[in-house]
Amino acid sequence: MFTGMIEKTGRIARVSRGRGLSIEVRPDTPWPEPYSPGESIAVNGVCLTVSRFSGSVFAADVLAETEKKSTLGSILPGARVNLERALPAGGRLGGHIVQGHVDGTGTVKAVVPRGRDFALEISCGPAVAAATVEKGSIAVDGVSLTVCAAGAGGFRVEITPSTAANTILGSLRPGDRVNLESDVLGRYARRAAESAQAEAEGAERAGGLTFEMLAENGFA
Repeated sequence: MFTGMIEKTGRIARVSRGRGLSIEVRPDTPWPEPYSPGESIAVNGVCLTVSRFSGSVFAADVLAETEKKSTLGSILPGARVNLERALPAGGRLGGHIVQGHVDGTGTVKAVVPRGRDFALEISCGPAVAAATVEKGSIAVDGVSLTVCAAGAGGFRVEITPSTAANTILGSLRPGDRVNLESDVLGRYARRAAESAQAEAEGAERAGGLTFEMLAENGFA
């Protein structure tokens, strides 16, 4: 599990596309603690498993499904990335619960200056849009952000100077693709609502009790 609080940035040192995609990542500065084989590190919000490492550089294999769902499928050597190691037991949850399971990608539609801050307007697919609500949380390239506005085709987030300086979000431009992970709590709430609606519709078709029937008779 991650928090969306980016610990450092780095660059893609190598991309291998033999029997499958494998990447090597070089953090801009070394981590205080050495890597452990098999540990999880989020690269632009995608949870990857460390397969090998040498010094500060670590390598990870990327599944075919991850290639399709995220921007890692088209990433090139030299690309800057956000990095976060998995949250240790008892660690501080400073952002929100981020699984590193990207829902899909979005596209930056506009970068809007707002004094010292700026806003990112991002378009996204219907699955992410349905789970995104105003004042809720979303991870953009692994960064935990608060949704300022949400609609059927996208959302808007505000970027502070600190976030711009310490993540790759400060260098985004219109047309850039980003990885998106909706709030896991929002996903479960949406699934529960859909299940409840389906059950209610099934009961109504069968002539059973519905919430509307209970309300009409003073029971809800």
